Amino acid sequence: MTNNIHIKNKKAHFEYFLLEKFIAGIQLTGTEIKSVREGKANLTDAYCMFVNNELFVKGMHITEYTFGTYNNHEPKRDRKLLMNKRELKKLNLKLKDQGITIVPTLLFINEKGLAKLEIAIAKGKKLYDKRETLKDKDTQREIARKGY
Repeated sequence: MTNNIHIKNKKAHFEYFLLEKFIAGIQLTGTEIKSVREGKANLTDAYCMFVNNELFVKGMHITEYTFGTYNNHEPKRDRKLLMNKRELKKLNLKLKDQGITIVPTLLFINEKGLAKLEIAIAKGKKLYDKRETLKDKDTQREIARKGY
């Protein structure tokens, strides 16, 4: 199965320092996975949160499936992430620190055809860090343009 669906969260790389990454499965309904395979998902405002020792992704928008019937899905519902208990405990311990959050960075389809979500433990950037990121990006663009 050749799937090249890679939906990135570009805002996360700009807003946060990404400390550690994990891969998690997502519990999706039938029309949701069909929309994801069409590439109709958005991770921009998404974040992860623990509810009763289970990890959920909130704010992830998956567009309704165009050929769906009356049992089509709700676009912004909370979706459960599937991970090992050991990984969940590790994430929950890291979240206790001040200023640490979990953000989704990439939604992709693996070789078996399953939807996976790459999540990262992140620490928020200050305004001057964001300016530094923009300056680095501009210098890299200038170097690439001049061909050095």
